[in-house]
Amino acid sequence: MHQVEKIVGLVDAVLGRTAIGTYLHGSGVLGGLRPASDVDVLVVSRRPMNERARQTLLGGLLQISGSRNRARPIELTVVVQSGVRPWRYPPTCDFLYGEWLRAEYEAGKVPQPEPMPDLALLITMVLSGDHPLTGPRPAQVLDPVPHADLVRASVAGLPGLLDNLDSDTRNVLLTFARIWTTLATGQIKSKDAAADWALAQLPSEHRPALEHARQLYLHRTYSEESWSDALRARVRPHADHVLAEIGRLAAGNQQERGVP
Repeated sequence: MHQVEKIVGLVDAVLGRTAIGTYLHGSGVLGGLRPASDVDVLVVSRRPMNERARQTLLGGLLQISGSRNRARPIELTVVVQSGVRPWRYPPTCDFLYGEWLRAEYEAGKVPQPEPMPDLALLITMVLSGDHPLTGPRPAQVLDPVPHADLVRASVAGLPGLLDNLDSDTRNVLLTFARIWTTLATGQIKSKDAAADWALAQLPSEHRPALEHARQLYLHRTYSEESWSDALRARVRPHADHVLAEIGRLAAGNQQERGVP
């Protein structure tokens, strides 16, 4: 993919020998890119980036990511190896680019190091996908994440997702389905595969909203998302049901660990 080659070239130009490896994950390795899929890349580095490197990497990504560049959205995460190996929770992200943050970047924000619980899920996907773009295989660079920390990371992201339920309905419902699937099976599946699993567990009244989100994901870009009033009315009851299932599984995991 030409865009992936651009990403690899940009990372090499900015980080050079500081980069240990660059890894594709997400839809690109979990079942294939869909019309609305991001290109998800993790970079493992030997040391934190300086400010000049952050600005240069950000500027380059703004030029190759998203519909305004006639390209897929890019989500690129940089971690310092010593910050995630040996594994500890919560991990720290050294740099994060996501197209949903473009307005902040264009207003002058430059990504800085910060705690990022989601790295537990991301690193698990990288290890499972085993798709190096540069560098050694991910198992030589990253430690596996304990299931308990996958649960913690999944639950930590729920409030933020719920805040976006009305504005980013498709993505939020599919992410809820993936979290539910992960907690129940211990596997991180593609969004459509997670939706398939969740649909098989749901009572009939809670299936239409997720079925529609799945179809949108498989066949439409983000700009083509649409919901009828009847389907929109089903979104919150569906989300409440799935969140209750996630809560039940998370509580069960805590009991197994002896957490009060």
